Amino acid sequence: MFSILISVLATTWIFILFKLFPKYGVNTFQAIVINYLTACICGILLYGNTLTKDAFEHTSWIPFVFLCGILFISLFYLMGLSSQRNGMSITSVAVKMSMAISMGLMIFIYHESITTLKIVGILLAILGVITMSYERKQLRVTTVISEETRNSSPISRNLILFAIFLGCGLLDVILNYVQSFHLDHLSTSLFSAFGLGMAGVFGGIVLLVTIIHKKEKLEKKSILAGILLGIPNYFSIYYLIKSYSSTSWSDSTVLAVLNVTTVITSTLAGLLLFKEKLNLQKSIGLVLSLLAIACFYFA
Repeated sequence: MFSILISVLATTWIFILFKLFPKYGVNTFQAIVINYLTACICGILLYGNTLTKDAFEHTSWIPFVFLCGILFISLFYLMGLSSQRNGMSITSVAVKMSMAISMGLMIFIYHESITTLKIVGILLAILGVITMSYERKQLRVTTVISEETRNSSPISRNLILFAIFLGCGLLDVILNYVQSFHLDHLSTSLFSAFGLGMAGVFGGIVLLVTIIHKKEKLEKKSILAGILLGIPNYFSIYYLIKSYSSTSWSDSTVLAVLNVTTVITSTLAGLLLFKEKLNLQKSIGLVLSLLAIACFYFA
């Protein structure tokens, strides 16, 4: 339970920081790149002494470092945009309802039994995300945002939510698969650090090209924001992976408990800190999403 709690609190803090970035004029992408480098350094400083030569003699984990790095940097940037454009609670639900993808793939890969509750849960999860993301009108903005965010269309916002939904589901499955089959000679803590560091390398290359092309400068406040983001980001990933092996629950149950708790805490944070509002449509979507998680829990 400790691993799940830390992962939930760290993930909620990430959403809160993303929501604050526009208000303080933080360059989101610069902060994300610094965040990954910070997360990598954090992991190496804390757990670097667990690295052994066996890890480099059994290298099946290395391709997954590159794959996770690509997904980390892409999804983190999309989560930042969505938290600013769609709100914390909706983004959190899209991230956590990606368990519909995760559950489907886990059932296929691990040949898990298919129960009626699991099928109902997957359907409710998909319906919940669609209900919460569909918009007929522009979202009402309650915080200071950029001109680009203000002019973004409902279609673009929904596409961002769908990309997060699909990508996070794939990432969850990959992290679970690596934990189960490829970390016999490398600790979870260092795999997390290496994956996050690779994301920082990919992002750093893009950032460097952007700075050279547009003649921008790396902003001090973006560096500070990235550091504040990187520390909880490392622990959110580390304890997510660790939670699969630190409890007696099945992987699907761990995923369900972690997701429902994060949805609740992120939604409460959005309502209390940023005065986000839930209309009838989104309230229905939230209820459907919570029912989906309940189905997964009792399946």
